[in-house]
Amino acid sequence: MTRSPSEIWGPLFAAVQERGLFPDSKAFADAVPRRSADAILADWARIRPDDAALKAFVLANFVLPETDTSEPPPDGLPLAEHIVALWPSLTREADRPDEGGSLLPLPRRHVVPGGRFRELYYWDSYFTMLGLARSGRQDLVEDMIAIFGDLLTRYGHIPNGTRSYYLSRSHPPVFYLMAALSQDRSEAGRRQRLGWMRIEHEFWMTGEETLDGPGAHRRVVRLADGALLNRYWDDRAAPRDESWREDVELARAAPDRDAGELWRDLRAAAESGWDFSARWLGDGATLATIRTTRLLPVDLNALIYGLERAITAEAEALGDAPAARAYARRAADRAAAFDRHLWNDQAGFYADYDLDRSACNDMLTAALGFALFTGMAPAARAASIADALGQLLRAGGLVTTGVRTGQQWDAPNGWAPLQWVAITGLRNYGLDALADTVAERWVRLIDAYYRQTGQLLEKYDVERGTAGGGGEYGTEIGFGWTNGVTLELLGGADAGRPVRHSLA
Repeated sequence: MTRSPSEIWGPLFAAVQERGLFPDSKAFADAVPRRSADAILADWARIRPDDAALKAFVLANFVLPETDTSEPPPDGLPLAEHIVALWPSLTREADRPDEGGSLLPLPRRHVVPGGRFRELYYWDSYFTMLGLARSGRQDLVEDMIAIFGDLLTRYGHIPNGTRSYYLSRSHPPVFYLMAALSQDRSEAGRRQRLGWMRIEHEFWMTGEETLDGPGAHRRVVRLADGALLNRYWDDRAAPRDESWREDVELARAAPDRDAGELWRDLRAAAESGWDFSARWLGDGATLATIRTTRLLPVDLNALIYGLERAITAEAEALGDAPAARAYARRAADRAAAFDRHLWNDQAGFYADYDLDRSACNDMLTAALGFALFTGMAPAARAASIADALGQLLRAGGLVTTGVRTGQQWDAPNGWAPLQWVAITGLRNYGLDALADTVAERWVRLIDAYYRQTGQLLEKYDVERGTAGGGGEYGTEIGFGWTNGVTLELLGGADAGRPVRHSLA
C-alpha cells in the first residue's frame, strides 16, 4: 500500500511541519529523500536537532520542490491566443517519480494547474480539458482521460491529486464528463470508459449494502425514509500532510472538539474542492466549527446523478439492458430523494441537507448551479433556481456565497468552474439571458485583469475585479481551469463572443 509522507516519516515529518521550517506546508510533503527512509530516520533518532540544525538536516537529506513563481512575460497576444500559448508551460510528460517521494506515477502527458500545484488534480482537470479540446489539443484530452482511467483501475477511485497524501480522498466526480469529451467512439474504447465510470460509482456507494436502516458509511448515507444520498468524506482522521501545521494548530485552538473528527471534516471539505467555505461551518464563520461530513451536498449528489445517467445511456447503447435498467432506477431514486430532501421550498432553491437537523439549510451558494448543470432539477423549478443564482451575480460574474468569512470559497471570490456550471446549466433550461450575462461579465473580468497584468489566476474577486484572496495560500498564477473555461466561453482563439454549449 502506498504510504503518505506523514506515515513514512512519522515524528520527523511532524517536527518539520509543526516548527514551520517552510512557509508552505506542501513543500516538505512534496520533498524527495536523497537516501533511504531507514537511514534518514536512524540519523534523525540519534541527532534530534534543534530548529536551526533541523533545517540543515532536512536540506541535507531531502530535495525540496521548486515552484515557479515568476510572472510570464507579456506577449501582447489577445486573451484567447495567450491561453493557447500557455498550454506547453503547464504540460508535463509522464511522471516517473523518484523513490520515496509522494508523487504518483502517471503513464501519459497531462496538464497541471500551475504555481504550487505541480501535480495533476482531479476536478480541476475537467475544466482545463474543455479549453484543450477548444484549442485543438484532443491528443492531450485523450491522454488525460486515459490517466484518470488508469487511476481508477489502480486505486479504485480517482484521488484528489496525484500525490500519495491525496489517496484517502477523491474530488467531485466529474470523470463521466471527461469521458464524454473523448473522440474515440470504438466499441472497445466505449466499453473501457463505461467500466471506469462504474468503478467510480462503486467507490462513492461503497457500504450501501450495510445500511439496513438510517445511518452512514464512508460517503453514503441512508435517511429515515430509505433514501440513499452521498456526502464528502476522507478515509483518514489526521492532519493533512500538505497543511499539517495549520491543521494541528486549529485542533489546539479548539480543545472542545475531537481532533480526529475535526481533521476528517477538514479533509472532507478538501474532497469537495471547496476548501474552505461557510457552507461547511457550523456557525457559518469559524473554521473550527467545520462539519462537512454532516451535510449532504447539492453539487455532489447532482454529479452522482449525472454519473448514473451517463452509465445508463452508455450501457443501453452498448446492449447491456440489465445495467441500463439498474442505473436508470438509481438515478430516478436519487432525483426523487434530492427533490424531497434538498429543496428549500421557502427559499426557492436547493441547499445542502443537514443530517443533524434533518432538514436542508438556508444558505444560498453557487453549488446550486449543479442542479441545472446535470439536468436534475425539474423544469418547473428552473426559473426559481435562476432567480436565486441571480442573487449571487456581481460585476465580474457569480460570487461563490454571499458570506464573508476570509475563506477562499466565499465572498467576494468567484471561480471559473462555478461560472461554467451555472452558465451551462442555465442554457440547458433555456435561461439564456442570465447565462449570457454571467459569461460576458466573467470573460470581461478575466480579459481586463489579463490586459493589466498579463496573468490568469486561480480565483478572482468578482466584486472589485481584482485577484481573489483568503484561505491557506496566496492566489496562484497559471491557471488551468481558468484558462480552460475562459477559452471555451470565448469559443477559441479566433472568436470573441461566448459560445453556447450544452451537455444535454
